[in-house]
Order: sequence, then C-alpha cells, then structure tokens
Amino acid sequence: METASHLPFGAALTARLGPPSRPSLLESSPRSRVWRVELAGRPAVLKQLVEAPEADERYAREVAALRIAGRAPGSPVVPALLGTDPAERVLVLEHLDHRRPAGDWIVGWATALAGLHSTAGPQDAGALPRWQGPTAADVSSFLALAGALGVDGGPGVRGELHALVERLGRAEGTALLHGDPCPGNDLHTPDGVRFIDFEQASLGSGLTELAYLRIGFPTCWCVTRASGPLLERAEAAYRAAWHERTGTVLAEGGLADACAGWLIRGDALVQRAHRDGTDHLARIPDEDWAWGTATARQRLLHRLGVVAGTTSGDGDLRHLRTFAGDLRRAVLARWSTLRPVPRRRP
Repeated sequence: METASHLPFGAALTARLGPPSRPSLLESSPRSRVWRVELAGRPAVLKQLVEAPEADERYAREVAALRIAGRAPGSPVVPALLGTDPAERVLVLEHLDHRRPAGDWIVGWATALAGLHSTAGPQDAGALPRWQGPTAADVSSFLALAGALGVDGGPGVRGELHALVERLGRAEGTALLHGDPCPGNDLHTPDGVRFIDFEQASLGSGLTELAYLRIGFPTCWCVTRASGPLLERAEAAYRAAWHERTGTVLAEGGLADACAGWLIRGDALVQRAHRDGTDHLARIPDEDWAWGTATARQRLLHRLGVVAGTTSGDGDLRHLRTFAGDLRRAVLARWSTLRPVPRRRP
C-alpha cells in the first residue's frame, strides 16, 4: 500500500501546497509514475518522470509546455500546473474528471487542439525545440519498400518526396505542438477537452497535428478513421477556433504535406520505445506486428489511401498521389485480408 511518506513530495512542495494524503497509484507509461493525491481535501495529480535516458529533457519540455498552455484565455486546454520540483522531476497538477468521449469526440478534440496550438507565439522561441520532420533517410526507406512490393514511382516521385522533406523542414509556425495528442492523452471533461503528457512538446506548424485526424493518429496506439462528414466538422472546428484565438485564417495549403510526411515515417509504425533508428518500413514485406488497435500493414494501408485522396492532381505532390494509389493496390494484392483501421476509439 502506497503511503504519503513514500511520495516524491519534498519540503518546498509541502510548504506551498500542504502535505499530500490518500495517495493511490494510477496507470501510466513506463517513463513515469503517477498518483492521485489529496491536497487540503481536494484531489490533485502527482507525476514523477523516472530515471531514464532524456528524462531531464522530457521533464523540461512538459513543464515549459504546461506553462505556455496555461496562458490560454477562456476555456483551459490543460490541467493547471500547481507546483514543480525539478530536482525530483515532479509535477503537481489539477485533477480532472474524465468521462467517456461522445461519438463525435474529434470535434471537441480539434477545437481544444487549436486552442492549445494558439497559446504559443514568436516570443516563445527557444522555450521548446522545433518540431523535427521526416528526413532523406525516410524517403529512401519508403521508396525501397515500394520497390520490394513491385511499385516504381520513377524520378518524379523521388523528386517530390525530397522536396516535401525540405518544405516540412522549413515550415513556418510557432504553434505549441503536443507531440503525442492521442486518445488517452486527452481528458474529456464537462468543460471541454484538456490535454496531458507533454513530454514530446515542440514548436512548429499546427497542421502537423491537425493531420492526425486524417492520417489516423500516427504516433498513437489508438488508430481511428472518421467518416467524411465528421472529419469535415472537426477540421472546420479547428479552423474556426484557430481564427477566434489568433485573428488569422489558417493557410489552406500544407495539410497534404503533413499527411504525406507521416506516411513516409517508419518510426510512426511503432511505439515510442522502439523508435531507435531501426528501418521499420523494411520490415513490412516480411512481417506484420500489432500495436494497439491496428497492425503496421493496416496503418500503412490507411495512410496510403489518405495521401492518394488528399493530394491534388496538379500540385506539388501530383506524382505521389498516383504512386500512393498504386502502392495501396499492391499492398491489398499481397495481403488481401487486411481490414480497415477502426472507426471508433476503444
């Protein structure tokens, strides 16, 4: 049984918040330990990042992101940060009641995501790292996979993909990116959606994460696909919330680039602990593996369909559009029993 005396709750936190009581250990990732506690009779959340590679960096990112996001006017988009202890990598957060999301949950999610993204600006440069997109190595791996499946896009596709990597690398934007805005990292409260777990937060273009709705939550265990009308509602909600918060209109271009960028990233086929430089796309012809609600081949099939349908026939990715469709058909021809990714989150 966990006792308050065993908690990483030092004298400075106690002096500020009072002593914790009634601790109960909550489910969390292997990278952290999380408790529900009571402070002055009110529930709170105590989170400690455990000793591990990059733990200090992940802690610094989370604290910086929560402080930036805490500036959101009107409806909050994160729990309130009540206290920190950098020496112990500890955060104390407001406790929020989570309820089961509604069937159209992605609309509220998109509204809150736009609110989150809008909290950062040019004045926050340096507070968090810049978002890192795909690389030339991802292009090579993706084209090698296509070759193994008998599909050759020729120099047109190769040129478009290398240009895509360059565009994504210099994409403008100072949005506060969550880094992993997945089902499970969103709390659906009576007052709206709030996000938690900002260990991978960065600054960049909000389109990078708006694309999650189309491409199927690429960094997440839980892949979902929305119907066309629901997807349109969610994307419209994001754009409206962005305009309300910033006074600017979100650029129309860029969403196709963001989706194509997630398609070619092999490390978006495995959970974070396995993103170690392995060429996961090269594994696809010989093995399939489950991660959460979908297998690697299911994820690839879904993303190919999205890119084939999102890119235009006369834009920067016109060759990739045809290539993605051809590769999708090749995937289905080889593995005809692959099922679509789920429509509903667990």
